[in-house]
Amino acid sequence: MPQGTFCNTTPIGSEEELKALLGDKGGAQYYEEMKELDVDSDALGALLEKTCQSRIHTWLEICAHCGMCADSCFLYRVNDRDPKQVPAYKIQSTLGELVKKKGKVTNEFMRHCVDVAWSQCTCCNRCGMYCPHGIDMGVMFSYLRGVLNSQGFVPWEMKIGSGMHRVYNAQMDVTTEDWIDTCEWMAEEYEEEWPGLEIPIDKEDADIMYTLNAREPKHYPEDLAEAAILFHLAGENWTVPSVGWEQTSLAMFAGDWAACKMQVESVYKAIERLRPKRVIGTECGHAHRATVIEGPYWAGREDGLPPAPYIHYVEWVAEALRTGKLKIDPEKKIKEPVTLQDSCNYVRNHGLAKATREIMSYIAEDFREMGPKREHNYCCGGGGGFNGIGKYRKERNKALQTKRDQILATGCKLVIAPCHNCWDAIRDLEEEYEIGIRWSFLKPLLIKMVIVPDHLKLPEE
Repeated sequence: MPQGTFCNTTPIGSEEELKALLGDKGGAQYYEEMKELDVDSDALGALLEKTCQSRIHTWLEICAHCGMCADSCFLYRVNDRDPKQVPAYKIQSTLGELVKKKGKVTNEFMRHCVDVAWSQCTCCNRCGMYCPHGIDMGVMFSYLRGVLNSQGFVPWEMKIGSGMHRVYNAQMDVTTEDWIDTCEWMAEEYEEEWPGLEIPIDKEDADIMYTLNAREPKHYPEDLAEAAILFHLAGENWTVPSVGWEQTSLAMFAGDWAACKMQVESVYKAIERLRPKRVIGTECGHAHRATVIEGPYWAGREDGLPPAPYIHYVEWVAEALRTGKLKIDPEKKIKEPVTLQDSCNYVRNHGLAKATREIMSYIAEDFREMGPKREHNYCCGGGGGFNGIGKYRKERNKALQTKRDQILATGCKLVIAPCHNCWDAIRDLEEEYEIGIRWSFLKPLLIKMVIVPDHLKLPEE
């Protein structure tokens, strides 16, 4: 079968196509069609020839098969140290074979690659820290996902997520009208409690432009309100764009390179239009990676930087606490033992562990590190799209065991997770293993303990 109705090489291009794919519950027809999908070996070979350049060729060739990457991989560890879960084996047996055979592979092989690329690697990049040659398997798996996507071999949920970005410029079906209505609704909902609270839209030349994860206005609008409250308390001159507010990129998880470029360019256009002094992204790891780390290259920016300085939310919180824009009431600090989840995408891949520890020094009396910690911490177990793929739920739930054991070892019942994927994985971890923990973003915790300036307090009745 050259192309299926749902499983094919054509990206989602309209709302109708997106709704049709969503109607295939669980991807039942989609995955049946994938079994019959033809591999265009000539196109695959040409793509590899054009895009698989010297760095990846070198990494594939210099791998010494020493196995030092094995114990760095949490998926290898939770799967009884299966040799097939060693990162070097996983990439050599998939991308390595694709390159060696110049794309002349079977449908069965491509489906095997799908299973490995999306259920045996979260692209957390931890293995690269322990490779004596500096080989980055995470980067290679991201590349492999793009190669597979080009041939229509991508998990159902990932094609949907990528399609959402193409249709709505967001990972969920939040239109511009929905977004603006949510901003107005949240400002109205909280203005009585917080006098003068606003969520300014399209304010030019503000000090801060704030960008979000679409899950917030779609499912957790109070997160937007909490961000607004904290900016309000800190006296920030800020805004959100009416278009270009969505920072995340499920297209990155899907390997849809063209959609990655489309998504990040929508954010950059908002920056260029509104001219903020800097941009702050929400508590999301992959959103930061997509807009700040990878995004400039997708957008073809030669300096490798966004159009304005762009920081993660933890950097703003640390700065606000350090400079006194936000002040913590000592009596309201977290008294119980509390631990912190380090997001792979902004801690390991962007070095922000210092900022998160600075925050903990202000808000917690009994902060306990996970072991290992900082850039050595393990993935939450659900990154890289793993959380959202129903076909691999059993494998994902097993992957959560490493984080479960890390949390249990701290003795903490409260876990702070300033990242959406981490937050979701830890929530699901508790649902699956019932270890009696709670989890939270930073925003709601901060609001409970920040000292409200006198001029922002409610009038006494």
